[in-house]
Order: sequence, then C-alpha cells, then structure tokens
Amino acid sequence: MGRKVTVATCSLNQWALDFEGNCERILRSIEEAKAHGAKYRLGPELEICGYGCADHFYESDTLLHSFQVLRNLLESPVTQDIICDVGMPIMHHNVRYNCRVLFLNRKILLIRPKMMMANHGNYREVRWFSPWNKLRSVEEYFLPRMIQEVTGQDTVPFGDCVLSTKDTCIGTEICAELWNPDSPHIQMGRDGVEIFTNSSASHHELRKADQRVNLIKSATTKSGGIYLYANQRGCDGDRVYYDGCAMVAINGDVVAQGAQFSLDDVEVITATLDLEDVRSYRGELEFKPCHRVKVDFSLSGCDDVYLPTHQPIEWHFHTPEEEISLGPACWLWDYLRRSGQAGFLLPLSGGVDSSSTACIVHCMCVLLCRAVEGGSDVHFLCVFPGSGQDGPGLPVCPAQSVGSGQTRGPAGARLC
Repeated sequence: MGRKVTVATCSLNQWALDFEGNCERILRSIEEAKAHGAKYRLGPELEICGYGCADHFYESDTLLHSFQVLRNLLESPVTQDIICDVGMPIMHHNVRYNCRVLFLNRKILLIRPKMMMANHGNYREVRWFSPWNKLRSVEEYFLPRMIQEVTGQDTVPFGDCVLSTKDTCIGTEICAELWNPDSPHIQMGRDGVEIFTNSSASHHELRKADQRVNLIKSATTKSGGIYLYANQRGCDGDRVYYDGCAMVAINGDVVAQGAQFSLDDVEVITATLDLEDVRSYRGELEFKPCHRVKVDFSLSGCDDVYLPTHQPIEWHFHTPEEEISLGPACWLWDYLRRSGQAGFLLPLSGGVDSSSTACIVHCMCVLLCRAVEGGSDVHFLCVFPGSGQDGPGLPVCPAQSVGSGQTRGPAGARLC
C-alpha cells in the first residue's frame, strides 16, 4: 500500500449568481488538479453560487441552480477518479445550511454543513444560514430527484463526519471554524484524521495573511497533520476583496503557497506529501470518535516509493505598503470588468488623496500588463489621453477579451 498523496487546493474568482461561469471555473480547477496527479481537490466556500449572494440566499432559485450546477459537475468526465470538494447552500429539514459536498465518480460521499458561523465585521452569515449544532451527529439527507437520477442514491450522510479512504482519513473545516478556539481539527486530529481541509471566503485585511498562516501552522504543529486551505479571490459583488492565499501545510511547515493578489480567475496549487511523516510526528492522543464515511478509494499509489515530496518553504509576505497598493488595485480591476461600465475617470488635483488614487490605478495597470505578458487570458485595458476638471485625467476603458499575446481595441488605443 502506498503512503504518498498528491492533493490540490485552489483560489477561484467566482461571481455571485454566475452559475454558468462558476461551474466552468470549478471544472477548470479540477482538470488542472488532475493534470498534476491530485486525487483530492478542494475549492473555496460557497463556490457554486458565489459567497456574496446576500439576500438572494433566501430565494429558492439560488438553491435550485446550485443543484443544477452540482448535477453538471457530477456528470462531467472531468470529475471522474478524483475526490471533489465543492461548496453550496443546501436546505435540510427546512433549515438552510452553508455546506461542503464531497463526491467521487458520480456518487455523493457526504454533505458537511458549517458548524461555526462568521457573524462579525463584514460577515452576517446567521442572517442566511443556521449552524449545525449536532456535534458528531449524522443524519440522512434525501437528495433532489435531479441528483438521484445521476447518482442512483436516495439519501447521503449529512452532518459532522469525516471521510475514511483505504489509506487515510480526511476531515473538513469551513472558514471561521479555523479561527474558533474550539476548532474541529482539534478533535479530528485526536481521532486519527490525517488530512484537514478548509474552504474559505476570507476578505483582504491588512496583515490578515500573517494570521492565516500562523493559525494553519499552529493547527498542524500541535498534533501533526496535512492542512489544505482554499479561498475565494476577487470581488464577487460586494464591497470586499477576497485575496486568495491558498496553501498546503504539514506538521507546522508550509510546503505550497498560492498568490495573495492576482488577476488569474483560477489558481491551483498541488503538493505531494508522505503520510508517514504525519504518523511519525504524532504520539499518543486521547480521542472522541468521529463518524466515518468509508470510501473505496485511495489517495496514494502502490509504486510511490521514489515519488518526491514537497519540502517546507518560507512564506512570502507582502509588506504593508504592498498590501495597501495591491489589494485595492485588484478590487478596482474586478469591479470595472464586472460592472460593465465604460471605465474610470481619474481627475488629479495634486493633493495626497488623488495622488494615492493615481498610484493605485497605476498599480492596477501594471498588474494587468504583467498578467497579459504571463499568458493569462484577461480583459485588456485601453488607455486614452484625457482631462478632468481639476487637472489632467486618465480615462480607462476595457477593450475586448482576447487571447494572450494579442491586443485589440478602439482605434488609437494603447495598452497601459
């Protein structure tokens, strides 16, 4: 039996209620994860419908369209032979939950509802969702007919449980649960769970990346284990900017890091790790058993003895000045392309406020040019000379979306 596993996590730039686009980006991430040999793919929180749906979560259509996307994912050949972990809202016994749906080869393995809600600062999750308060409790969830037709299942496990594959055990956390003093990974680690996953919609806040990294390193330092962190990216319709930072850690060390500020819609990071490193790290631990869902599947292979594993890396933190520049710049670009407006008009009066704004707009243009040069498929900016009432201005308008290496726009336009 093998012991080395290749796992994948990602940052996705999802749009609220853009079910078709969100599905396409999820499939792209799964395809990329499989191309790197991953057997488990983790995505951001509520990635199917988008995190920022606000009161649209009250509408039954949001739940319906989420299940339609889930059906498309189940039917797609891209999702075969890899455990897929996706996020969506689900109503169980007339109560709405923020859930993870884990499936493999057209079979739903389990539905794990969020237990600890984010309800402070920018977050109002209890307005739309209820927490799952039944610790170590699992119920039967009756699937909608459209899903039954694909899976052949009438019911699936719903609740606080973990996956038990042939070679390891996988447990789920959702966003704020990592930040809680009684995080689920504590008890799951005591019960022998070796791989922890966390799907988040965590917004950018100055120096918040430091806190994430410290929490994840601490979680795996205390009792060992592999930790996968996935996060939303971009502004999905709200005022905040989600800043990625997908990562993989093992036994207190980060081994793979995703970008914090990027214009890429899909970023997948993978890591190959040795389960024996987790087992040798751990000593005797008291435990309270988790309900296990047995899965006839292995994350490792039988001939992995020579497969190299990812080694610890030093996390690259942006300086506060870089965060202040890059975060708003990425938000500006997402806002421009999603609003469908003609562009920004930047009047410059020479004061510190307009000068700072000009620097952020300049940073946005530099990021876009770098993304184009790097081969990313993004919408281009066309910059035209202009003027505002308070001085020279810089109107910025989006040109047509074209493949990397091409520029196309109105006559006289130049790429900034």
